[in-house]
Amino acid sequence: MLTPPVKPMLAKAAGTIPDGADLIFEPKWDGFRCLVFRDGSEVVLQSRSAKPLNRYFPEMVARLAAGLPDRVVLDGELVVGKAGRLDFDALSERIHPAASRVNLLAEQTPATFVAFDVLQLPSGPVLESPGIERREMLVKLVADTDSVSLTPATQDVELARQWFTLFEGAGLDGVIGKPAQGPYTPDKRTMLKFKHSRTADCVVAGLRWYKDTEPGTSVGSLLLGLYDEKGVLHNVGVVGSFPAERRRELAVELAELMPGGEDDHPWLGEVAEGTRVPGEINRWRSAQAAWVPLRRERVVEVAYEHTEGGHPGRFRHTAQFIRWRPDREAASCGYEQLEEPARYDLDAVLKGEVRGR
Repeated sequence: MLTPPVKPMLAKAAGTIPDGADLIFEPKWDGFRCLVFRDGSEVVLQSRSAKPLNRYFPEMVARLAAGLPDRVVLDGELVVGKAGRLDFDALSERIHPAASRVNLLAEQTPATFVAFDVLQLPSGPVLESPGIERREMLVKLVADTDSVSLTPATQDVELARQWFTLFEGAGLDGVIGKPAQGPYTPDKRTMLKFKHSRTADCVVAGLRWYKDTEPGTSVGSLLLGLYDEKGVLHNVGVVGSFPAERRRELAVELAELMPGGEDDHPWLGEVAEGTRVPGEINRWRSAQAAWVPLRRERVVEVAYEHTEGGHPGRFRHTAQFIRWRPDREAASCGYEQLEEPARYDLDAVLKGEVRGR
């Protein structure tokens, strides 16, 4: 019997979905990666980083204990759906230190486990079996249980391309390509991920210094802002991942924007109700993370994958620097730039249906 921890198989970023590749395509779910171990009366939910998730998802432990056969190991994703689409904010709220809060949220926003691979059957481990065979095993294994949702899968390239476009409207994150003839390879990037990428011009409204360096010498990240329809500037995320030399150059380059940076800054002092500000206090952070306000004069073009949090929203992941936009006025950088995918029903995704609404 496989026992935790077992590292999940990983994916590497790729460009466009290719023709002629021997791949199994699946939707890329935007949730918490989770390996499920069922051994006797015990169920273990293991995160991608090998940490236990049981205490945060008691309703899933109970459902999987009741619905899965003994001595199986599944790979999949824990997700939360609200109003017909995935809600990563609601999923993140499930990670809470208070047991009373965890139990309340288990009732109010129950999670779903979406299975997309099998590592062990009751008969033994199947890691060496080809991906196409493991898919067939998984379909049979979960056919008679409602404790697990089965991810759609296809080897039809054109259908995968339709999924890539349509399923984003249900909050999904792209498409995964899994080698049809390859084994399950723990902790190795043998899958391909095809993710959405877009660009937006944002106001640079602040910065954070790079960790473990003297303030003023090396920039860690730039704080990005966009204006809503009422002219309120909201923090939409950060851009970072600069090389060491570029961090030092930015510290010198942006120093000229610090004088007067605090004057009438919309994220300081009396902040307008509903404004997204950087470093807000939450259950993981007891005080605001330190940042340096800048005069809102610089515009930067960044690449982002998708947004979350409704309106006004924010970038789901750290944005990527593309270029400065000296030709653009900061006041012109609004939310209307952000693409909103056509809505698509989450239940339809779980059924593999290519149908808009």
